[in-house]
Amino acid sequence: MVLFDVPGWTVPADPTPAQASSRKRKRRQHTPDDLQSVQQNLDKLVRMLGDGHPDSDSRPPKKNKSRAKVDSQAVASSQGIPESRRAEVPTPKVSTPKDTAVVSKTKKNRQHKASKNPKRSSTEKSGPSDSPSKHPPPVQEKSGLTPLQKHMKQNLGGARFRLINEKLYKSHSVEAVEMMKKDPKVFQDYHDGFRHQVQSWPSNPVSHYIDEFSKYPPKTVIADLGCGDAALAKALHPENFNILSFDLLSDGIFVVEADICSQLPLPGSEPSSIERTEGEGQIVDVVVCALSLMSTNWPGCIREAWRILRPGGELKIAEVASRFTTVEDFVSLVRDVGFKLEKKDDRNTHFTLFQFKKVARATILEQEWSTLQSRGGVLKPCEYKRR
Repeated sequence: MVLFDVPGWTVPADPTPAQASSRKRKRRQHTPDDLQSVQQNLDKLVRMLGDGHPDSDSRPPKKNKSRAKVDSQAVASSQGIPESRRAEVPTPKVSTPKDTAVVSKTKKNRQHKASKNPKRSSTEKSGPSDSPSKHPPPVQEKSGLTPLQKHMKQNLGGARFRLINEKLYKSHSVEAVEMMKKDPKVFQDYHDGFRHQVQSWPSNPVSHYIDEFSKYPPKTVIADLGCGDAALAKALHPENFNILSFDLLSDGIFVVEADICSQLPLPGSEPSSIERTEGEGQIVDVVVCALSLMSTNWPGCIREAWRILRPGGELKIAEVASRFTTVEDFVSLVRDVGFKLEKKDDRNTHFTLFQFKKVARATILEQEWSTLQSRGGVLKPCEYKRR
């Protein structure tokens, strides 16, 4: 019994002796009838695999790549496409009902997930091109600098501030004035660095004085010596206080240019004899020196404060605690210029606050003044470690 009776595929039952002895088997030459039989059998097998029944036409046939290829070649031939380019003609894709059902089911599942998680759905719709990169580019500030560049700029600004600050502590006030006039940007850089440094302090003496003076009577005249960016005037001037601000350079609005350790452009006088007096012509009620006793001739600022203050006027000083050799020596020097200590506050770990009252004194002779100035070492300059 023959297992597979397929026309054109019959094989003799037993090889002939000539065939068995032949080392090289010769291929059988196919005739046109054999090729036709192969094509018929191939069609029958395709129908059987696609439908399960060789003669059933109830279901559409499955994809047939060979037929699709023949169809595409026929289309290309009818359109006049050269044979060398027929391979480029795309094969038409035939969708079956089974494929349609799968797509429909997948679409329903996606809609169900989208209703549960709308955020995820919106993200999926946006596509991979809209999703944020794993490594986003550096965020740029309005100034055009990235956070890293801004940090580096702050470090450089801080280093420049420390350099200028140390130079101001170790130089005479006349040299400081010349330095600022020669390069006004030095003044701006210094105060930019100062504002940045203030942010790391537990408290700011200027803020303390703003709160304290807000309780004083209106129209009080306050002289802010070494005012910087005139924060005191900006805060208290709208509250009907008279704030006179002085520093090495003027800002054209609040700050008056002056060497506070040499001569202030305000009325006032000193005694002209050995008789103890408080001078004449003063208009200032309070003098403030908030971290401004910087130059090597800083005692001159105390003397100017005495000259411009009304009789019984107040002198308020805020200074870095680490600058004092001893607080007693500092108080003694200020007292010899013509003040009496009324209050001291050293509760802050960074700063010490003093409140003095102006008292009468005699004239200060030149030799006596030279001795007072030589005692200026009771305040040490702020020095920074080299990095």
